[in-house]
Amino acid sequence: QVQLVESGGGLVQAGGSLRLSCAASGGVFSIYFMGWYRQAPGKQRELVADISSGGSTSYADSVKGRFTISRDNAKNTVYLQMNSLKPEDTAVYYCNALSGVPPTHYWGKGTLVTVSS
Repeated sequence: QVQLVESGGGLVQAGGSLRLSCAASGGVFSIYFMGWYRQAPGKQRELVADISSGGSTSYADSVKGRFTISRDNAKNTVYLQMNSLKPEDTAVYYCNALSGVPPTHYWGKGTLVTVSS
């Protein structure tokens, strides 16, 4: 079992920055991927960015060049640096980990990011 705790959400003006953190505990040695998803009101949850245990990253087209995902394996923590935020980035952001055999998705409770225009 992997437990994930997010932090760092809040209210920011358009053009501003926020950094989200996600601390993992329990079963961390078997985590293959960690990532961030988001869900805006009335919309489906979507992948924002993810990072493999080896450090390979991928991003949604909508955030490329603005968001950066990183991982501190020593602290079992993944970060999402969000720059040049737009009102359409407003959503609940969820941390996700893919871990174990068979691979299983684990989710944090989410942190709200609100970008005002």
